[in-house]
Amino acid sequence: MDSEVQCFVLYLQDVKKASQNTIMSYHSDLTKMLIYVRQQGVESIEAINPTVLNSYILYLERSGKSAATISRYIASMKAFFEYLVREHRIQEDPSFRLKAPKVEKKIPGILTIQEMEYLLEQPVLDSPKGYRDKAMLELLYATGMRVSELVHLQCDDVNLRFGWVVCRDGGRERMVPFGAKAGKALMDYLEKGREAFLKKENRGLLFLNCSGAPMSRQGFWKILKTYALKAGIEKDITPRMFRHSCAAHMVANGAELHTIQEILGHTDMTATQVYAGFQPGMKKEYSKVHPRG
Repeated sequence: MDSEVQCFVLYLQDVKKASQNTIMSYHSDLTKMLIYVRQQGVESIEAINPTVLNSYILYLERSGKSAATISRYIASMKAFFEYLVREHRIQEDPSFRLKAPKVEKKIPGILTIQEMEYLLEQPVLDSPKGYRDKAMLELLYATGMRVSELVHLQCDDVNLRFGWVVCRDGGRERMVPFGAKAGKALMDYLEKGREAFLKKENRGLLFLNCSGAPMSRQGFWKILKTYALKAGIEKDITPRMFRHSCAAHMVANGAELHTIQEILGHTDMTATQVYAGFQPGMKKEYSKVHPRG
């Protein structure tokens, strides 16, 4: 059964061009399913039937898993078994009748515009680190990009003249605009800060840590928490809160949801609908609706 999961993972990687986070999530979910079905005496993919899967869902519920987590597990199983049917590895999809529990859509945690302003003012521009941190924070808020996209940016991905940056998520890429304040922070960093971090092997990367190695997600998170503390923000801040705040603030200023979908890189409008609760030519609209456009 492990071989079928591995083939599915390769399909996600090579054909669907899914992001590494998505692939890891599918692999983790399906591995947990295999552990359970083996405990029930099932040793082949063909032997997995609706009864076994329903038993697994009941097991998850009794284990205290949330509706959101169970829904994700079910989505992973459905995608996996649909793939196996298409590839003629099994004849029938045992997950066909599985129904995900209703999940209450929660408005994501965001910072207020004032809190974001306080946070963005924290880096002190008297050292290469200050210029780097200011550029990272401004760019993350300006674009709503994922922190994984931020730390993998190459210098060539940024067009300062026209105010665009290329974001890459797995095999997909999109161009996202950024405003004047992010552009100024990037220019200052490139002119006054980046050279201090450079090592020969990482010359193409935009953001580096103090050792000259690539900035990591965990490293950025630590930087963010330090500045949040200095800004007096008591919320449990995460890099993803920047993404949510960018979208929510733009919608509150009148942005259309389809524009938010393009900027965030959502393949499904369902993921963007969560920002509808904040409602009272993309580059042109961006400059009108982003607080720092």
